[in-house]
Amino acid sequence: MKYVVLKDQEERRLSFYLAMEEYVARHLGENDDLFFMWQVRPTVIFGRNQSVESEVNVDYCRQHGIEMYRRKSGGGCVYADESNVMMSFISKEENVGLTFNRFVNMMLLVLRKMGIEATGTSHNDVMIGDRKVSGAAFYHLPGRSIVHSTMLYDTNMEHMLNAITPSKEKLQSKGIKSVRQRITLLKDHTSLTLEEFKALVRTTLCQGERVLKPDDISGIEQLEQTYLKEEFINRIQ
Repeated sequence: MKYVVLKDQEERRLSFYLAMEEYVARHLGENDDLFFMWQVRPTVIFGRNQSVESEVNVDYCRQHGIEMYRRKSGGGCVYADESNVMMSFISKEENVGLTFNRFVNMMLLVLRKMGIEATGTSHNDVMIGDRKVSGAAFYHLPGRSIVHSTMLYDTNMEHMLNAITPSKEKLQSKGIKSVRQRITLLKDHTSLTLEEFKALVRTTLCQGERVLKPDDISGIEQLEQTYLKEEFINRIQ
């Protein structure tokens, strides 16, 4: 598997990275699986079939400058910021179950290399004990499968708790009083810094790299516009 390198240091919106993984899947690495990591300023990302009003505290997000985007995969609503790591895995494997299984096993490999006893679930989450540290979502393009995931190294907990509004039924069904009781932070289980963790992920999972060229970046920026259309962001299915 090769690592996709974006050399420019420009601060990018989450929409750029969603477009980047789609562009990579459509145009690069015909013979290779590909992987990259990214970070964004405070952002909420919700699934393709989710209702914004029921999943996102829109007023809170607007008051605190938290951006909101819809992705093309399913799954739940996620808060991300500079303190956690987003990961994109693009595979030639077209079977959903096998693709998810491979990705989760890659995450478990890294964590166990760090001395952390982590486990995967049937919902494709990664757990440390009984708390979630990583979740993933999937979508398919012709000849390619895309998994994107969060690894919760650290986060602004106040924003996470207030920007996303899980239903009371969802919390009560699991006997959970708060979101904080459902998750754990990776920093609490390792002495590695965030950058050291990212370096370990790359060296453990990837051999070689694919550097994006200016034409690739231009293509990604054009594709990004589809993620910024108001009807796409606000669509409720």
